[in-house]
Amino acid sequence: MPDTFESEINPENIKKVEMVVCIPSYNEADSISYPLTQADEGLKKYFSDKSSVIINCDNNSPDNTRQAFLDTPTDTPKIYLSTPPGVKGKGNNFKNLFQKVIDLKAKAVVVVDADLKSITPEWIKHLGEPLFEGFSYVAPLYVRHKYDGTITNGIAYPMTRALYGRRTRQPIGGDFGFSGKLAKVYMANTSWDEAVANFGIDIWMTTLAINQRVQICQSFMGRPKIHRTKDPGAHLGPMFRQVVGTIFSMMSHFDSFWTKVKYSRPTAIYGFGLGEVEMPPSVEVNTPNLLDKFHGGFEEYNDVWKQVLTEYVYKKLLEIKEMKEAEFNFPTDLWARVLFDTSTSYRDAPVDRDLIMDALIPLYFGRTLSFVKRTESMSIKQAEEAIEDDCTTFEMTKPYLVQRWKKGIS
Repeated sequence: MPDTFESEINPENIKKVEMVVCIPSYNEADSISYPLTQADEGLKKYFSDKSSVIINCDNNSPDNTRQAFLDTPTDTPKIYLSTPPGVKGKGNNFKNLFQKVIDLKAKAVVVVDADLKSITPEWIKHLGEPLFEGFSYVAPLYVRHKYDGTITNGIAYPMTRALYGRRTRQPIGGDFGFSGKLAKVYMANTSWDEAVANFGIDIWMTTLAINQRVQICQSFMGRPKIHRTKDPGAHLGPMFRQVVGTIFSMMSHFDSFWTKVKYSRPTAIYGFGLGEVEMPPSVEVNTPNLLDKFHGGFEEYNDVWKQVLTEYVYKKLLEIKEMKEAEFNFPTDLWARVLFDTSTSYRDAPVDRDLIMDALIPLYFGRTLSFVKRTESMSIKQAEEAIEDDCTTFEMTKPYLVQRWKKGIS
């Protein structure tokens, strides 16, 4: 552990730049050097005409991420920023970033995850270039294994698309670009809360960008996202609550907009084709575990579901409960209604909001199991088409949400 805490280390005393690459981190000493050297290469190769800096926004990591970052040789100057001791959370790192971007008067910001194994210098180009071509927010597009990113596929993408009418495939991608002007918008926004200070930050930034009506695009990364993958049934907890809770809480801030949105439209894609399509590493899913957790929800959250869901939706869940794993099916239309009911209950809070979120998790596991069963023999491309179909179903079911939202919990 470093003896002395320093909230900022700026060895070259950088005061003003046009472009920032940020790597947020917590305990990434063993992995940060790789994305850092790739970012450095990308800046040298594609943005040599711009003044730039690479910033590590860290949570005062005890594993000495700070030293690993500062000791990695780069031609681009570096700045290390940290939250105070004891203050964690990805969103809190971003708060430091927004302020620094404003201070540096930067025009463009690219963010990449610290645990990325597949990043190339081209990623910096793909995420940064559109920001100098009139776009204010750049979301990533990469090939991912059909079971990597199940919160994105099952909740964040269909909900964001149905609510706000923009097809942004990776609204919580973790690697993205935004303009210096947008940093000011983020810094000034009042909807900041505990969830946003943690894992809710990515969906919060995407949702705000869409609602600001700024120019948004998606950019092909050319390679799959390879990072520390996780079995969707094994690691969830706070991340699920923070991401999905942020989606639900943002609905209250922007309901005058989304209740009027009828259909979705495509989001511009920057760059050409996927180039060489590498296959992403596979993600193993323990399906009996998903089924067990779904069934466990009936014992643990039955009373909460009765309060949160409409009688029709609750009865349908009882029907699914009787299905064996081989025939298990959780229809998309029903899943959309579960999320629409839950978002309304989250606003009206008939029971504690954390309890509402915890009660949603077994249902999410059931839905994930259903998606795995349905796409088992599909290619990544076919599974992608299945997700697009799901999103269309969400859009078709949206009038149900608008009606529920306006009526509230009876």
